[in-house]
Amino acid sequence: MTVNSTQPAYIVGIDLGTSHTVVASVSLTGAAGDIALLDIPQRSAAGEVVALPLLPSVRYQAAPGELGDSWQQPWPPQGADEAAPAVIGRWARDLGTAVPGRLVASAKSWLSHTGVDRTAPILPWGADEEVVKVSPLAASSSYLAHVKAAWDKAHPEAPLQAQTVVLTVPASFDEGARALTLEAAQLAGLPGVQLLEEPKAAFHDWLLLQGEQLAAQLADSRLVLVVDVGGGTTDLTLIRVEADPEGGLPTLTRTAVGEHLMLGGDNMDLALAHQLEPAFADEGNKLPAQRFAQLVQRCRVAKEQLLAQDAPEQLSITLLGGGSRLLAQTQTATLTRTQVQSRVVEGFLPPAQISDVPAKRQGALRGFGLPYPADAAISRHLAQFLSLHAGGALPDTVLLNGGVFHAHALVQRLTDLLGQWRGKAVRVLHNPHPDWAVARGAAAYGLARVQAELQEKSEVNRPAVQAQQALAAIKTMIPRIGGGAARSYWLLLPGKKGQAPQGLCLLPRGTEEGVRIVLSGRRFALKLGQAVRFNLLANSQSSVPVQAGQIAPLTGDGWVELPPLATVLPVPEGLAAAQVEVQLQASMSEVGTLEVRCVAVQDAAQSWLLPFAVRGAVAAENIAASADASSAEEPKGLNSQATRLPEALALIERIFGTQAQEVTAKEVRQLRQSLEKVLGPREGWEVGLLRALFDALLARAKRRRRTAEHERVWLNLAGWCLRPGVGAELDGWRMAQVWALYPQGLGHGKEAANWTEWWVFWRRVAAGLNEEQQMQVLEAVAGQMQKTVQQTTRAGGKSSHGSYDDMLRLFAAMEAVPWQYRQEMGQWMLQRLEREGETVQTWWAIGRLAVRQSLAANAHLVMPPEAAQEFLDATLAQDWRKNETAMFAAVQMARMTGDRARDLPDAVREQVLEKMRSSGAPQRWIELVEQVVQMEAEDHKRSLGDSLPPGLVLL
Repeated sequence: MTVNSTQPAYIVGIDLGTSHTVVASVSLTGAAGDIALLDIPQRSAAGEVVALPLLPSVRYQAAPGELGDSWQQPWPPQGADEAAPAVIGRWARDLGTAVPGRLVASAKSWLSHTGVDRTAPILPWGADEEVVKVSPLAASSSYLAHVKAAWDKAHPEAPLQAQTVVLTVPASFDEGARALTLEAAQLAGLPGVQLLEEPKAAFHDWLLLQGEQLAAQLADSRLVLVVDVGGGTTDLTLIRVEADPEGGLPTLTRTAVGEHLMLGGDNMDLALAHQLEPAFADEGNKLPAQRFAQLVQRCRVAKEQLLAQDAPEQLSITLLGGGSRLLAQTQTATLTRTQVQSRVVEGFLPPAQISDVPAKRQGALRGFGLPYPADAAISRHLAQFLSLHAGGALPDTVLLNGGVFHAHALVQRLTDLLGQWRGKAVRVLHNPHPDWAVARGAAAYGLARVQAELQEKSEVNRPAVQAQQALAAIKTMIPRIGGGAARSYWLLLPGKKGQAPQGLCLLPRGTEEGVRIVLSGRRFALKLGQAVRFNLLANSQSSVPVQAGQIAPLTGDGWVELPPLATVLPVPEGLAAAQVEVQLQASMSEVGTLEVRCVAVQDAAQSWLLPFAVRGAVAAENIAASADASSAEEPKGLNSQATRLPEALALIERIFGTQAQEVTAKEVRQLRQSLEKVLGPREGWEVGLLRALFDALLARAKRRRRTAEHERVWLNLAGWCLRPGVGAELDGWRMAQVWALYPQGLGHGKEAANWTEWWVFWRRVAAGLNEEQQMQVLEAVAGQMQKTVQQTTRAGGKSSHGSYDDMLRLFAAMEAVPWQYRQEMGQWMLQRLEREGETVQTWWAIGRLAVRQSLAANAHLVMPPEAAQEFLDATLAQDWRKNETAMFAAVQMARMTGDRARDLPDAVREQVLEKMRSSGAPQRWIELVEQVVQMEAEDHKRSLGDSLPPGLVLL
């Protein structure tokens, strides 16, 4: 690499942290010889702007007029207009301490949360309706946009987008989170950033600080453990050190990284808030979500002060009241330094043995919808990590990074544990600035790349000399940390029921960046113009060497399902075939992300990059293919299902095929029974068979209207085979084909039975519809329900548009629409229940409308607890011994999720529990309301309205 007027003048490292964002840079022009921090202008109050190296990674969504004109300065303004003003940084944090319901925090954690749509406006989580929300992606992008504006103001001659920018991410971020991080940078005007794992960045900073003493400093180290505990994640990394026999720089190789562990300073704040909560809440109750969020903010500030070097003995924590009783309801409690150290040290680094493993039962550190690990003990997670990856050679050296390690007690406990496990003390590498080591290390990593490239140059020109002079001023050469890909990546292959699934290795662990691997021995038929989906998994735990192209059972621990590679690939000009034979090519890109490309066998110039499906994938992730079928009992007749599929397809062809055949109406009506004679009872048809049958029905959809019987049978059988509309390979494409049939409607609309099957079909596949599509169905069914009610209230009236019960059930299945629509419909249903003879299915529908845990939609679309209370009260007024359906509706509405934004108040749930016990409720229902547990298959079926196909599970 050479440096000239068209090339970057700076290397810039950005630590986009959960709590703070930090920027560091080094000049390549020879004008500066050290890494400098960027002081980032930000408001500290309405009339004051300060420039600080730490930019709090928070965003305050103000009310109209709340900030005056201050929200427009400094640059760029984050609100789209005065109706949605927003401010970032220190002032946002202070404003959010007083009004936490408007504060967007932990956006980085939300960006890695696969259980929500990370591109949807869901933050602040649980905020009131009047608060304008933003997506985790948009929030992350806004922090980077603020950084870009600050840099460009300070360096007008060298805009940030023209520099070498290294952006850090947790080592445990999966490919979806990395792809979204890159997209956040692009939205902020930074299209060419490189990604770097945070523990590697922290270690690069330490390497840089050693100067000419680097080799001597690492002479006695063989295995370095980097423990990086940030605001939202704990990252664990092992780096092997091999000394140079000639006294040169050592060789450094990253050998292992930990799994994604959403555990950090945020959890410590939650733990302190839980400890103080009884002092502020009424006896036996919990604080409302907004008040608890305020307490967490107060505890965060107090924690930082009480863990500081010259910490006071104690601090007062004050919560203001609300509304007209602002001062009257003000409460104060005391938090001592001893309490903080005890709660944090004993709660997060308790004594542990090297053989310990994390607990599986969910602890109490939940509060705002994020999937925190069940066990908060970092010590047990660390023990498991070292047992898996270090073997008998435990680390002899440790580098600690992150603001929590300002607390000496945490440092002491962690190093004592490592020494105990190893049998002798470990060496602790001094980190003088854990708050900004990652940003500095990102810049140092960029320097190491420049050094390596300069050493490879045979021709030295003037710009290269300038760069060498700048690097010489650093007074050290920085070794790069090798190791390549931290995980192996696998393509999931179809497996036989009762056997472990198999995978095809795309990229072995350790593959270096930029190395492209072509699976020349494996070929795939790629359909163009249709949906393509590859299911991927990653593994960082297995120590068994593998090779690209190897097929192996996916057994053991450590398998992580990645967002699928899914897209619809266009047919290139001049290529007539809708299908082309391809080979897969995989690489770890220079920016640090996995890339999978399909290369045409006949023409290598034709290739298609497969993007990760990170948008709208919630339903597919909540209803996912079971990854472990090895312990499942094989249903009877399963082996015969595959072998007898051609016979089943022949039956479908006979009824819906193109050839005119003598088929009686009775044969059409009995198609399902005929298939069951061939394949066994339909409840045992596994998902692969179901989708094969559906594809056959879809290919013959044009003939579904031959007769009214044809149409009814097609809708009934197709809905059963496609339920719940997501979860299997290519379901997105299937739903797109099905939705094209919706405007066509029924061919035999005068048949009430056909309308019933129409409603049943769309209920069964509703999870695969997006919000817009569900709204269309909802509007149609609402109108027909009104007509049905009018018809059936007349003397002897009969509905001409199908079953009222099935319309109710369809409406309740529309989980992706805004909850206000479901609330309005629920209120109409309550009015209907005042009439004699109203169907019991109305209670079932109300339970689905106000459910706490969606079956297939994003959690932020759940009806808020205060809105659900109306419907719960109605169920409580029923005699549950005589109306079990009303009791099950109450179970769905009072079910505990662990998310304060969705859970009903403890006192309300206790009221439900008391009535359940006195009414003889099943113990499994009681447990759903008492604690966070999974719903059993029988109750899933009751809640969903149908059983799930074998091979699909609701998480």
